[in-house]
Amino acid sequence: MEKSALQIARAAYQPKLPKALRGALKAVEGEPTQSVADQEEVKKLFPNTYGMPYLRFEPSKGENTPIEINVGVILSGGQAPGGHNVISGLFDGIKKLNPKNRLFGFILGPSGLVEHNYKELTADIIDEYRNTGGFDIIGSGRTKLEKKEQFDKGLEILKALDIKALVIIGGDDSNTNACVLAEYYKSINAGVQVIGCPKTIDGDLKNSEIETSFGFDTATKVYSEVIGNIMRDCNSSKKYWHFIKLMGRSASHVTLECALQTHPNITLIGEEVEAKKQTLDDVVTYIAEAVADRATRGLNYGVVLVPEGLIEFIPAIKALIAELNDMLAANQKDFDMIANAKKIEYVLSHLSPENATIFRSLPESVSRQLALDRDPHGNVQVSLIDTEQLLAEMVGKKLAEWTKDGIYHGKFQTQHHFFGYEGRCAAPSNFDADYCYSLGFNAAMIIAAGKTGYMSSVKNTSKPVDQWTAGGIPITMMMNMEKRSGEMKPVIKKALVELDGKPYKYFVAHRTEWARDTCFVYPGPIQYFGPSEVCDRPTKTLVLEHE
Repeated sequence: MEKSALQIARAAYQPKLPKALRGALKAVEGEPTQSVADQEEVKKLFPNTYGMPYLRFEPSKGENTPIEINVGVILSGGQAPGGHNVISGLFDGIKKLNPKNRLFGFILGPSGLVEHNYKELTADIIDEYRNTGGFDIIGSGRTKLEKKEQFDKGLEILKALDIKALVIIGGDDSNTNACVLAEYYKSINAGVQVIGCPKTIDGDLKNSEIETSFGFDTATKVYSEVIGNIMRDCNSSKKYWHFIKLMGRSASHVTLECALQTHPNITLIGEEVEAKKQTLDDVVTYIAEAVADRATRGLNYGVVLVPEGLIEFIPAIKALIAELNDMLAANQKDFDMIANAKKIEYVLSHLSPENATIFRSLPESVSRQLALDRDPHGNVQVSLIDTEQLLAEMVGKKLAEWTKDGIYHGKFQTQHHFFGYEGRCAAPSNFDADYCYSLGFNAAMIIAAGKTGYMSSVKNTSKPVDQWTAGGIPITMMMNMEKRSGEMKPVIKKALVELDGKPYKYFVAHRTEWARDTCFVYPGPIQYFGPSEVCDRPTKTLVLEHE
């Protein structure tokens, strides 16, 4: 396969490692932990892996004791830049422990474990994928590991390959599955450790010990480059309002970070919409007022950033979705047997009067997405809802009314965009290349420490790599109980945008200026070679959170 000049140059890049992981090290245990909420319920479900201590690695004198162990690895869920470097770091880490150690990759996600579909990842294979984007080294999938039959079937191949540790690279759902798997294997003394790595470009898998999920840095820089390009075009033609929807179904971290990087005129933050109990009309009016204000100064153009999951943050629609989820979970068999043409009518007949009224008020395309087009886990597929186009149309209608009333005298022409897949498989930034390699290498050290049910944790990441610290946290520490498909289940709690956090407060302090004036910033493409302040800079979010 022919490679570009950039691919060839990136293949030679050696990711940087924290000092604590470079030579001999020792594992230092900290305080016992507890789940973020619902402690008693979570403890009952995870009696073998609950309450384990924090883990920190420190440099040590001498040599580490060689450990002979085969390791398996799974890429789970949607792609995120840097996944290949996690695997590269894991490979190098276990080879450092003992050159005889072998790494096996399970093909197309968790289903590869259950279906015994795997391949050994040798040095020749690993070297082809270092510092590259995508998950194509072994592929990924969204199969949930949650049933005893799956665990037992997976254990068959783990024993056949003499695999004593399994690393699951994924987001909150995937690492929830890792935690359940670790608990089960510990409960039956299977002799298999399970370690998680925090992945998701959405940025919603983080806490005090997981400062950022990998891929977020690269993806937001890719989106910000394209947003900046659109802003430059907008500033040149001076005639379009660009409505841009950004990936992030459950949190607005991507949208906020892109706003901090590019300074758009209007940015919607779903968590703020929910906190203020805003209606869809409130949101539309907010945008229309900003458009009208700019028009008074002849500025009939601008940029609006919209988080993918905005619809779910509007309280009235969130309540509707919650009732829909419960209703569909309780009546799934009956619902599946009804002809598609009659499903909307069925839904309406089973909703409360209040939610039925809201459901009827929505555009047909939105109501269809909410009720019919669900993903395999029963979730609303918010990425399929053209929220950016819906908002543009509704703002246009409101401005038309204001024109008739003599309130508005500008021009309103729109363009619509959705940036999602464009960022998922990008070549990782230096930050993500270093961070992901460190996460993988660190996972190997957690395995060597004999731990299971832990997530790889690399901290102090707003500083140069030399100052990063490494260790692990029990996945149970991140758990709480939530309703899924009508049942209460243990899941990793999603990290939403904190409205009292520094990144959001910085945004609020500047958004009025960005709305009224043209303060666009053009970040340009990711830089891999050059001064550290250009090539190794972390996200604005990370800097603000740790300043």
